[in-house]
Amino acid sequence: MISSTVERVPLNTSERINQRIQREMLQRLYYYQQHPEEIDQRLAELDREWDIERALVANASVLMTTSVWWSLFGRRWTLLVAAAVSGFLLQHTLQGWCPPIPAFRRLGFRTATEIATERYALKILRGDLDAIHGSSEMETTVAILQAPSQSRQGLH
Repeated sequence: MISSTVERVPLNTSERINQRIQREMLQRLYYYQQHPEEIDQRLAELDREWDIERALVANASVLMTTSVWWSLFGRRWTLLVAAAVSGFLLQHTLQGWCPPIPAFRRLGFRTATEIATERYALKILRGDLDAIHGSSEMETTVAILQAPSQSRQGLH
């Protein structure tokens, strides 16, 4: 079964872990609601946070490179590690699950969507979208769609 890109990791993660990740985000948002002067710092942290896809690819790259390197020194069996890891990546691409995913989720790695949700909630708390209030539905939609490109241009 091929899951949608946005839902595939949460659908293949235990509900307990998904709830913990959601609860931790809500606790942070409650904190920043009380400490709005610290929102800019948190947004900068979110810009540096690795999502689960990035962590998975980095982990796979290290394992594959190491196994190929070791195979050059006569340990040809290590190529099985590279083959297994590439199979896991394909499985993750198609299904949204592979053996490292539960461990990464327990470690707190979030999806890009989960990180973006916190980012936009913080921007709402900071008042970035206040100017949109009272605009037409189309103006609001355009402003929200432009928000990611504005943040990349340094308008945090």
